Amino acid sequence: MEKFSKIISDIFLWIMNIGLLIIGILLSFGLIMEAKEIYHEGVKFLAEQGNYQHFVEGILVFFLYFEFVALIVKYFKNNYHFPLRYFIYIGITAIIRLIIVQHDDPKSVLVWAGAILLLVISLAIAEKFIKKD
Repeated sequence: MEKFSKIISDIFLWIMNIGLLIIGILLSFGLIMEAKEIYHEGVKFLAEQGNYQHFVEGILVFFLYFEFVALIVKYFKNNYHFPLRYFIYIGITAIIRLIIVQHDDPKSVLVWAGAILLLVISLAIAEKFIKKD
């Protein structure tokens, strides 16, 4: 029974790794496409025809793609383990993007800022108490 469990877990690990490899390739393609969009928005912004908010939003979306690709790379480098701090980084970047894009209501901005503070505190706790790579 133990041998059967090992075979099944190995099969699922291979399926998961192939899936993550495909997702990593797709995210890399999206990263390149987003870089192209940032370039075009930057040209518009410098020609004073674009909106700075779209430009900054594009940069933050680029960082989200970048962080997910980095998370997948770390997964394979850390013997099939996702580091907790990378999920926290992605959460902080996503909330910052949300604040930049939807900053009309001051109460919601304050709530999102509090969420960022909680994520930063949890990152500090994780860095202090969880063993490093």
